[in-house]
Amino acid sequence: MFVFRFATALVFLFTSLLAAQEKPNVILILADDLAIGDLSLFNDDLCETPHIDALIEDSVYFNRAYSGSPVCAPSRAALLTGRSPHRTGVVSLNQIKYPGLTRLYKDEVTLANLFQENGYATGLVGKWHSGNGEGYHPLDRGFEHFEGFNASVDIKTYFEYKLDLQGDYQDFSGEYLTDSLTRRAIAYVNEHKSEPFFLHLAHYAPHRPLSAPDEMIAKYTAKGVEEKIAKVYAMVDILDKGIGELMTELDRLKLREKTIVIFSSDNGPDPIPGERFNLDMRGMKYEVYEGGIHVPFLVNWKGTLSPAKHDEIIQFIDVFPTLMEICSINPVPETRPLDGASFAGLLSEKYAPVSLPEQRFWQWNRTVPMYSHNAAIREGDWKLVRPFVTRNVPQGESQEAPILYHLGQDPAEDRDVGEFNPNIRDRLNARLEEWTNEIESDRRRNPDTPTAISE
Repeated sequence: MFVFRFATALVFLFTSLLAAQEKPNVILILADDLAIGDLSLFNDDLCETPHIDALIEDSVYFNRAYSGSPVCAPSRAALLTGRSPHRTGVVSLNQIKYPGLTRLYKDEVTLANLFQENGYATGLVGKWHSGNGEGYHPLDRGFEHFEGFNASVDIKTYFEYKLDLQGDYQDFSGEYLTDSLTRRAIAYVNEHKSEPFFLHLAHYAPHRPLSAPDEMIAKYTAKGVEEKIAKVYAMVDILDKGIGELMTELDRLKLREKTIVIFSSDNGPDPIPGERFNLDMRGMKYEVYEGGIHVPFLVNWKGTLSPAKHDEIIQFIDVFPTLMEICSINPVPETRPLDGASFAGLLSEKYAPVSLPEQRFWQWNRTVPMYSHNAAIREGDWKLVRPFVTRNVPQGESQEAPILYHLGQDPAEDRDVGEFNPNIRDRLNARLEEWTNEIESDRRRNPDTPTAISE
C-alpha cells in the first residue's frame, strides 16, 4: 500500500510539474508615449532601435493596432481588463485632481488576477496608473510582486525618483530609470524561471520629464535633431537596449521558446516636446486622430508563431481574451463581460478563427465623458471623429460637427467626406452616441464615481 501511494504521489508530482512547464510565460512590455515613427524600422534610422526592429521582424506584427485610449491611464485599464476604459472607472489621467476618475473599480478583473488564479507567478515592474490607496495598489489587483511607481508623481527625473518595492517606498538617484526597470525585470525572470510567470514590464520612456545621459542626447543632436526631440530619441534608444538585454537573458535561460512577448505603446507621442515624425499621421497623444491611438504592436513566441504582418484591426481590449485562449486560462466571471475578442487565430491556424468587432470606439475628454468631445468610431475604412474641443471640463454638448474620413483613401485624415456620405456619417454618429451612453451607464454603477465635474 505504501509503495502504491508513493508511486501515485510521484505521478501526481510529475504531472503537476509537466503542466506547469507547458504553460507559456507571458511578458507584456508597454512603452509610454512611444510613436510608431520612433522606431528605426519606420524612420530610416533617424532614431536607432535595432533590438525592437529585430523583434518586429521575428514576430507577428499588426499594422493596424490601436490603444484603448489616446492617454495613459484609460489605455492601460483597457489593456488590463479587456473592457472599454469607461466601464472600469478609469476615464481621466490626473489622479491628484480627479482621483475618483483614475481608479480601476475594485470589481474589475485584471490580467494579473486571472493569471494568478491559474497558477502563474505575477509581477509588475514599472508604471502603475490605475489608482492608489487601499484596495487599488498593484498588490491588491492580482500582482504578487511590484517594483515600480505611481504614474508621474514619483518621477522627478530619470536620474532621481521614488520606487515602491512591495509597498515600501524608497528614494533612488543615479541609476537611469529605464536601466533600473530593465535590471529589475531581468531579476524577476531569473527568480521565476522554473515556474510559469506573467510579467508586466511597464516602462516610462519616453514619457516626460525628458532626460537622458548627455552622450546619448549628443548622438542625436549630431544628426541635426532638435534638442528636445534628441532627448526623446535618446530615451527610446536606451529603452531599445533594455529590451535587447531582456531578450538576450531569455535566450540565456532557454526561455525564449517558452515565453510569449508582447510589445506596444500606451498611446501616441506627447505633443509637449514638439512634433516629430510619425508616419504623417494626424494628431498626437490626447487626440482620437490616428496619431494619438495608432500604436506599434507585436506578439513574439519563438518556435511557435511564425513571423507575419497583419492588416486586421485590433485594439488593446483584444489582448485579454487572446491571452486567455493562448494560455488556456479560465474565463472571467460573467458579470464582467469583455468588449474585446481574441485574435489568436491570426497568430496561428491552430487557434479558432477570429471574429473581431466590426466597430471600434475611443473617447476621452479629461473628466466625465461626453460623446461629442474627442470621440471616434471606426468601421472598416470609415472613421467618424468628434473633434477635440477643450483641455478643460466641457460645458455641455459640443457644437463641432462630426467629421467623416475614409482612411483607405485618406490615411492622413485630411478630407471630410461626410457631405458626400451623409447616411454613413449619421449612422456612425448615432452609434457613437449610443455606445458612449452604454458604457457611461456601466461606469455609473459604482455609487462613489463622480457624475459631474467642475473646475
